[in-house]
Amino acid sequence: MAEANPHPVPLQKVGGPESTAVLLRELVAHLRQSRTQLREEWARRITEAQLLTAMSKEEIFAEATAVYDNYVDVLETGAVEALQDYARNLSERIIPRGVETHEVIGIVLLLRDVLARSLFAKYRQDFDKLSRVLDAYEPAANRIGSTVAVSFVQERERIIREQQEAIRELSTPVLPVRERLLILPIIGMVDPLRARQLTEQLLRGIRTNRARVVVMDITGVPAMDATVANHLVQTVEASRLLGATVIVTGLSPELAQTLVNIGVDLSKMNTVGDLQGGIEEAERQLGYRVVQMIEEPPVQA
Repeated sequence: MAEANPHPVPLQKVGGPESTAVLLRELVAHLRQSRTQLREEWARRITEAQLLTAMSKEEIFAEATAVYDNYVDVLETGAVEALQDYARNLSERIIPRGVETHEVIGIVLLLRDVLARSLFAKYRQDFDKLSRVLDAYEPAANRIGSTVAVSFVQERERIIREQQEAIRELSTPVLPVRERLLILPIIGMVDPLRARQLTEQLLRGIRTNRARVVVMDITGVPAMDATVANHLVQTVEASRLLGATVIVTGLSPELAQTLVNIGVDLSKMNTVGDLQGGIEEAERQLGYRVVQMIEEPPVQA
Protein backbone atom coordinates (compact mmCIF):
# COMPACT_ATOMS: atom_id res chain seq x y z
CA MET A 1 0.00 0.00 0.00
CA ALA A 2 1.38 3.39 -0.94
CA GLU A 3 2.08 5.77 1.92
CA ALA A 4 0.05 8.95 2.13
CA ASN A 5 1.89 12.06 1.10
CA PRO A 6 2.55 14.03 4.32
CA HIS A 7 2.61 17.28 2.32
CA PRO A 8 -0.27 17.09 -0.15
CA VAL A 9 -0.34 19.70 -2.87
CA PRO A 10 -3.62 21.69 -2.73
CA LEU A 11 -5.70 21.45 -5.85
CA GLN A 12 -6.60 24.77 -7.45
CA LYS A 13 -10.32 24.89 -8.03
CA VAL A 14 -11.50 26.21 -11.36
CA GLY A 15 -12.94 29.62 -10.69
CA GLY A 16 -11.12 29.92 -7.35
CA PRO A 17 -9.24 33.03 -6.19
CA GLU A 18 -6.05 32.15 -8.07
CA SER A 19 -7.93 31.33 -11.25
CA THR A 20 -9.90 34.59 -11.00
CA ALA A 21 -6.69 36.58 -10.72
CA VAL A 22 -5.24 34.87 -13.77
CA LEU A 23 -8.42 35.43 -15.75
CA LEU A 24 -8.54 39.10 -14.79
CA ARG A 25 -4.93 39.59 -15.90
CA GLU A 26 -5.77 38.00 -19.22
CA LEU A 27 -8.88 40.18 -19.46
CA VAL A 28 -6.93 43.37 -18.70
CA ALA A 29 -4.32 42.49 -21.34
CA HIS A 30 -7.10 42.01 -23.90
CA LEU A 31 -8.77 45.33 -23.02
CA ARG A 32 -5.48 47.21 -23.26
CA GLN A 33 -4.64 45.60 -26.56
CA SER A 34 -8.10 46.49 -27.93
CA ARG A 35 -8.18 49.95 -26.30
CA THR A 36 -8.45 52.04 -29.47
CA GLN A 37 -11.21 49.97 -31.02
CA LEU A 38 -13.26 49.57 -27.84
CA ARG A 39 -13.19 53.19 -26.71
CA GLU A 40 -14.16 54.35 -30.21
CA GLU A 41 -17.04 51.87 -30.17
CA TRP A 42 -18.10 53.11 -26.72
CA ALA A 43 -17.98 56.78 -27.74
CA ARG A 44 -20.06 55.98 -30.83
CA ARG A 45 -22.65 54.13 -28.74
CA ILE A 46 -22.86 57.09 -26.33
CA THR A 47 -23.61 59.45 -29.20
CA GLU A 48 -26.15 57.08 -30.76
CA ALA A 49 -27.95 56.71 -27.43
CA GLN A 50 -28.11 60.53 -27.18
CA LEU A 51 -26.32 60.60 -23.85
CA LEU A 52 -24.07 63.47 -22.71
CA THR A 53 -25.78 65.72 -25.28
CA ALA A 54 -24.44 68.79 -23.47
CA MET A 55 -20.93 67.79 -24.57
CA SER A 56 -19.29 67.83 -27.99
CA LYS A 57 -18.13 64.63 -29.72
CA GLU A 58 -14.53 65.58 -29.01
CA GLU A 59 -15.28 66.06 -25.31
CA ILE A 60 -17.16 62.76 -25.15
CA PHE A 61 -14.23 60.93 -26.73
CA ALA A 62 -11.73 62.55 -24.35
CA GLU A 63 -13.79 61.63 -21.30
CA ALA A 64 -14.46 58.14 -22.69
CA THR A 65 -10.72 57.61 -23.02
CA ALA A 66 -10.08 58.68 -19.42
CA VAL A 67 -12.96 56.61 -18.01
CA TYR A 68 -11.88 53.57 -20.06
CA ASP A 69 -8.31 53.75 -18.73
CA ASN A 70 -9.54 54.15 -15.15
CA TYR A 71 -11.94 51.27 -15.66
CA VAL A 72 -9.17 48.93 -16.84
CA ASP A 73 -6.87 50.04 -14.00
CA VAL A 74 -9.53 49.10 -11.44
CA LEU A 75 -10.01 45.71 -13.08
CA GLU A 76 -6.26 45.17 -12.76
CA THR A 77 -5.64 46.48 -9.24
CA GLY A 78 -9.04 46.27 -7.55
CA ALA A 79 -8.42 49.74 -6.04
CA VAL A 80 -11.27 52.17 -6.71
CA GLU A 81 -9.79 55.27 -5.04
CA ALA A 82 -8.36 56.73 -8.25
CA LEU A 83 -11.64 56.04 -10.04
CA GLN A 84 -13.57 57.74 -7.23
CA ASP A 85 -11.35 60.83 -7.50
CA TYR A 86 -11.77 60.92 -11.27
CA ALA A 87 -15.56 60.42 -11.01
CA ARG A 88 -15.84 63.33 -8.57
CA ASN A 89 -13.68 65.52 -10.81
CA LEU A 90 -15.75 64.55 -13.84
CA SER A 91 -18.96 65.28 -11.96
CA GLU A 92 -17.74 68.75 -10.97
CA ARG A 93 -17.17 69.54 -14.64
CA ILE A 94 -20.28 68.05 -16.23
CA ILE A 95 -23.03 68.61 -13.64
CA PRO A 96 -23.06 72.42 -14.17
CA ARG A 97 -23.52 71.71 -17.88
CA GLY A 98 -26.78 69.88 -17.25
CA VAL A 99 -25.65 66.24 -17.37
CA GLU A 100 -28.17 64.08 -15.49
CA THR A 101 -27.61 61.07 -13.27
CA HIS A 102 -29.32 58.67 -15.70
CA GLU A 103 -26.83 59.72 -18.40
CA VAL A 104 -23.83 58.81 -16.25
CA ILE A 105 -25.35 55.46 -15.30
CA GLY A 106 -26.23 54.93 -18.97
CA ILE A 107 -22.68 55.44 -20.25
CA VAL A 108 -21.28 53.05 -17.60
CA LEU A 109 -23.79 50.39 -18.65
CA LEU A 110 -22.88 50.96 -22.29
CA LEU A 111 -19.19 50.45 -21.52
CA ARG A 112 -20.01 47.26 -19.70
CA ASP A 113 -21.98 46.07 -22.74
CA VAL A 114 -19.18 47.00 -25.16
CA LEU A 115 -16.62 45.08 -23.11
CA ALA A 116 -18.90 42.07 -22.66
CA ARG A 117 -19.48 41.86 -26.43
CA SER A 118 -15.73 42.00 -26.92
CA LEU A 119 -15.29 39.08 -24.55
CA PHE A 120 -17.97 37.06 -26.35
CA ALA A 121 -16.14 37.66 -29.63
CA LYS A 122 -12.76 36.68 -28.16
CA TYR A 123 -13.90 33.47 -26.45
CA ARG A 124 -16.72 32.40 -28.80
CA GLN A 125 -14.90 29.14 -29.51
CA ASP A 126 -14.49 28.30 -25.80
CA PHE A 127 -17.75 28.73 -23.91
CA ASP A 128 -16.36 27.17 -20.74
CA LYS A 129 -13.61 29.76 -20.52
CA LEU A 130 -16.02 32.52 -21.53
CA SER A 131 -18.21 31.57 -18.57
CA ARG A 132 -15.24 31.67 -16.19
CA VAL A 133 -14.05 35.02 -17.59
CA LEU A 134 -17.50 36.52 -17.14
CA ASP A 135 -17.68 35.15 -13.59
CA ALA A 136 -14.43 36.99 -12.86
CA TYR A 137 -15.47 40.15 -14.72
CA GLU A 138 -19.04 40.65 -13.46
CA PRO A 139 -18.28 41.42 -9.76
CA ALA A 140 -15.53 43.87 -10.70
CA ALA A 141 -17.75 45.55 -13.31
CA ASN A 142 -20.59 45.88 -10.80
CA ARG A 143 -18.27 47.48 -8.26
CA ILE A 144 -16.93 49.94 -10.83
CA GLY A 145 -20.42 50.89 -11.98
CA SER A 146 -21.69 51.49 -8.46
CA THR A 147 -18.56 53.51 -7.60
CA VAL A 148 -19.06 55.89 -10.53
CA ALA A 149 -22.79 56.25 -9.88
CA VAL A 150 -22.39 56.89 -6.16
CA SER A 151 -19.59 59.43 -6.72
CA PHE A 152 -21.74 61.30 -9.24
CA VAL A 153 -24.80 61.33 -6.96
CA GLN A 154 -22.74 62.51 -3.98
CA GLU A 155 -21.25 65.34 -6.03
CA ARG A 156 -24.68 66.36 -7.32
CA GLU A 157 -26.03 66.41 -3.76
CA ARG A 158 -23.08 68.54 -2.63
CA ILE A 159 -23.71 71.05 -5.42
CA ILE A 160 -27.43 71.16 -4.60
CA ARG A 161 -26.65 71.82 -0.93
CA GLU A 162 -24.31 74.66 -1.87
CA GLN A 163 -26.90 76.15 -4.20
CA GLN A 164 -29.58 75.94 -1.51
CA GLU A 165 -27.22 77.59 0.95
CA ALA A 166 -26.50 80.40 -1.52
CA ILE A 167 -30.22 80.89 -2.17
CA ARG A 168 -30.93 81.06 1.56
CA GLU A 169 -28.10 83.56 2.00
CA LEU A 170 -29.63 85.76 -0.70
CA SER A 171 -33.15 85.36 0.68
CA THR A 172 -32.22 86.66 4.15
CA PRO A 173 -29.71 89.50 3.63
CA VAL A 174 -28.53 91.48 6.65
CA LEU A 175 -28.02 95.01 5.31
CA PRO A 176 -26.02 97.72 7.12
CA VAL A 177 -27.66 101.04 6.21
CA ARG A 178 -26.10 103.36 8.74
CA GLU A 179 -23.47 103.07 11.42
CA ARG A 180 -24.79 100.67 14.08
CA LEU A 181 -28.06 100.12 12.14
CA LEU A 182 -29.00 96.93 10.28
CA ILE A 183 -32.04 96.04 8.21
CA LEU A 184 -33.20 92.44 7.83
CA PRO A 185 -35.95 92.15 5.20
CA ILE A 186 -37.57 88.69 5.24
CA ILE A 187 -39.51 87.58 2.16
CA GLY A 188 -41.30 84.29 1.55
CA MET A 189 -42.10 81.30 3.72
CA VAL A 190 -39.94 80.73 6.78
CA ASP A 191 -39.39 77.11 7.76
CA PRO A 192 -37.44 75.98 10.85
CA LEU A 193 -34.21 75.54 8.86
CA ARG A 194 -34.41 79.02 7.35
CA ALA A 195 -35.36 80.46 10.76
CA ARG A 196 -32.20 79.02 12.31
CA GLN A 197 -30.08 80.35 9.48
CA LEU A 198 -31.76 83.75 9.80
CA THR A 199 -30.82 83.89 13.47
CA GLU A 200 -27.21 82.90 12.77
CA GLN A 201 -26.84 85.51 10.04
CA LEU A 202 -28.41 88.24 12.14
CA LEU A 203 -26.29 87.56 15.21
CA ARG A 204 -23.17 87.40 13.05
CA GLY A 205 -24.14 90.71 11.43
CA ILE A 206 -24.74 92.35 14.82
CA ARG A 207 -21.32 91.29 16.05
CA THR A 208 -19.50 92.21 12.82
CA ASN A 209 -21.12 95.65 12.49
CA ARG A 210 -21.36 96.32 16.24
CA ALA A 211 -25.00 97.12 15.59
CA ARG A 212 -27.21 98.66 18.25
CA VAL A 213 -30.53 98.59 16.38
CA VAL A 214 -31.94 96.08 13.89
CA VAL A 215 -35.06 96.66 11.81
CA MET A 216 -36.58 93.26 10.99
CA ASP A 217 -39.22 93.67 8.28
CA ILE A 218 -41.60 90.72 7.86
CA THR A 219 -44.05 92.36 5.48
CA GLY A 220 -43.20 89.75 2.84
CA VAL A 221 -43.87 86.74 5.09
CA PRO A 222 -47.32 85.34 4.18
CA ALA A 223 -47.65 82.94 7.12
CA MET A 224 -45.73 81.58 10.07
CA ASP A 225 -46.45 78.58 12.27
CA ALA A 226 -46.04 78.51 16.02
CA THR A 227 -42.59 76.91 15.88
CA VAL A 228 -41.15 79.57 13.58
CA ALA A 229 -42.93 82.38 15.43
CA ASN A 230 -41.39 81.18 18.68
CA HIS A 231 -38.00 81.08 16.95
CA LEU A 232 -38.54 84.71 15.87
CA VAL A 233 -39.08 85.70 19.47
CA GLN A 234 -35.93 83.85 20.50
CA THR A 235 -34.02 85.71 17.78
CA VAL A 236 -35.18 89.02 19.23
CA GLU A 237 -34.05 87.92 22.70
CA ALA A 238 -30.67 86.67 21.43
CA SER A 239 -30.08 89.99 19.67
CA ARG A 240 -30.83 91.83 22.90
CA LEU A 241 -28.18 89.74 24.66
CA LEU A 242 -25.66 91.02 22.09
CA GLY A 243 -26.67 94.59 22.88
CA ALA A 244 -28.95 95.23 19.89
CA THR A 245 -32.59 96.28 19.95
CA VAL A 246 -34.81 94.67 17.32
CA ILE A 247 -37.67 96.63 15.79
CA VAL A 248 -40.17 94.35 14.04
CA THR A 249 -42.08 95.93 11.17
CA GLY A 250 -44.80 94.68 8.84
CA LEU A 251 -46.47 92.47 11.44
CA SER A 252 -49.76 91.27 9.90
CA PRO A 253 -52.87 90.57 11.99
CA GLU A 254 -52.47 86.83 11.29
CA LEU A 255 -48.86 86.79 12.50
CA ALA A 256 -49.79 88.88 15.53
CA GLN A 257 -52.53 86.36 16.37
CA THR A 258 -50.03 83.50 16.06
CA LEU A 259 -47.67 85.23 18.50
CA VAL A 260 -50.52 85.81 20.95
CA ASN A 261 -51.64 82.18 20.67
CA ILE A 262 -48.18 80.89 21.65
CA GLY A 263 -48.15 83.19 24.66
CA VAL A 264 -45.79 85.93 23.48
CA ASP A 265 -46.19 89.21 25.30
CA LEU A 266 -46.24 91.67 22.41
CA SER A 267 -45.63 94.52 24.81
CA LYS A 268 -42.07 93.21 25.14
CA MET A 269 -41.54 93.43 21.39
CA ASN A 270 -40.75 96.73 19.73
CA THR A 271 -43.11 96.76 16.74
CA VAL A 272 -43.78 99.47 14.18
CA GLY A 273 -46.33 99.40 11.38
CA ASP A 274 -44.10 99.62 8.32
CA LEU A 275 -40.46 99.64 7.26
CA GLN A 276 -40.25 103.41 6.86
CA GLY A 277 -41.57 103.90 10.38
CA GLY A 278 -39.15 101.30 11.67
CA ILE A 279 -36.17 103.08 10.14
CA GLU A 280 -37.33 106.40 11.59
CA GLU A 281 -37.69 104.79 15.04
CA ALA A 282 -34.24 103.20 14.72
CA GLU A 283 -32.67 106.55 13.78
CA ARG A 284 -34.36 108.18 16.74
CA GLN A 285 -32.94 105.55 19.09
CA LEU A 286 -29.48 106.05 17.60
CA GLY A 287 -29.72 109.82 18.00
CA TYR A 288 -29.98 110.67 14.33
CA ARG A 289 -32.08 113.69 13.46
CA VAL A 290 -33.54 114.33 10.02
CA VAL A 291 -33.05 117.93 8.95
CA GLN A 292 -34.83 119.24 5.88
CA MET A 293 -32.44 121.09 3.59
CA ILE A 294 -33.94 124.21 1.94
CA GLU A 295 -32.16 125.05 -1.24
CA GLU A 296 -31.56 128.80 -1.51
CA PRO A 297 -32.29 130.45 -4.85
CA PRO A 298 -29.21 131.37 -6.87
CA VAL A 299 -27.92 134.89 -6.33
CA GLN A 300 -28.67 137.17 -9.27
CA ALA A 301 -25.61 138.77 -10.77
